[in-house]
Amino acid sequence: MTEIHKHGGDIYRHKNVLDFSSNCNPYGTPEGVKKAGAAAMELVCHYPDVECEGLRRALAEAEGVPIKSIICGNGAADLIFGLALALKPGKALLPAPTFAEYEQALRACGCETEYYFLSEEEGFCPGEGFLDHIGKDTDMVFFCNPNNPTGVAVEPEYLKKLAHCCRETETFLVLDECFEDFLEEPQKYSMKRYLKEYPQMFLLKAFTKKYAMAGIRLGYGFCGNPQILEKMKEVMQPWNVSVVAQEAGMAALKEETYVKESMKKIRKEREILLEGMKKLGFFTFASEANYIFFKGPEDLQEKCLEKGIYIRDCSNYRGLKKGYYRVAVRTGEENEELLKVFKQILEQNR
Repeated sequence: MTEIHKHGGDIYRHKNVLDFSSNCNPYGTPEGVKKAGAAAMELVCHYPDVECEGLRRALAEAEGVPIKSIICGNGAADLIFGLALALKPGKALLPAPTFAEYEQALRACGCETEYYFLSEEEGFCPGEGFLDHIGKDTDMVFFCNPNNPTGVAVEPEYLKKLAHCCRETETFLVLDECFEDFLEEPQKYSMKRYLKEYPQMFLLKAFTKKYAMAGIRLGYGFCGNPQILEKMKEVMQPWNVSVVAQEAGMAALKEETYVKESMKKIRKEREILLEGMKKLGFFTFASEANYIFFKGPEDLQEKCLEKGIYIRDCSNYRGLKKGYYRVAVRTGEENEELLKVFKQILEQNR
């Protein structure tokens, strides 16, 4: 497998394992979403709505964003590639480590990429140093909050500084908010209320993690400049969001109780898992998402697989090496099993 395509959730090459490598909601896809997807099979003889009108209308209502500012795609990755292809930046800035698809999309359109390496000593926080690297020659910046794989979130004040800095240098800002829903107060961190103020900003969102819908492939984005969205549509394939995905997405937006309850449980379980890992002696970082980033023995992934546990080896992230890992926060019972396996491995290593 190509190194850049190595992600969590590869259950096809790691069968019959308890999967801690993928960061989807551990409480499973809501029943209403499954039913809507199944019912949509009656419509698959037709082309999907190329405008995703019903879904965009539902998103506009749920997110409080004008429908003209919304675009949908075949997962967030589809929109990342669509943006890069539409805007064709000459030079871009990325923090490292961060989500690999940004770099892949930029490379696909021939863009020169500069990296700002986040420091472990500073807890992988970007700080003022990252802002200082945005110059007049920077055409595009990708920024993930909370970051993947570190789970570190920057405060809303920093996001405003970042957006302001990009506006001053005429740099297009892509803010990935896919993991924001797992924060204590997600609305506080979202930049969607500043879409008019920063028309050269694109916010990336997805149904993948929040609703455990990774296999459906459904992402969406916001931009205060409709011309940017038109440029994206010109380079993206038509009918990129299937009938099943559109119907499942509209059903997911009605699952308010599921979201509220599952997010509350995940935040509680994260603290318990974090505490358990610290007690075992793991060096953990300040993750605020639904996953924990940590350091461990270089053979930890292999040892876990032998015991039926699949964790994410983060050594293929730019800026990281062997010994860095990420584990998703799962249910209480599953997290206990993970801690038990970790304890066994550490004892064997001693």
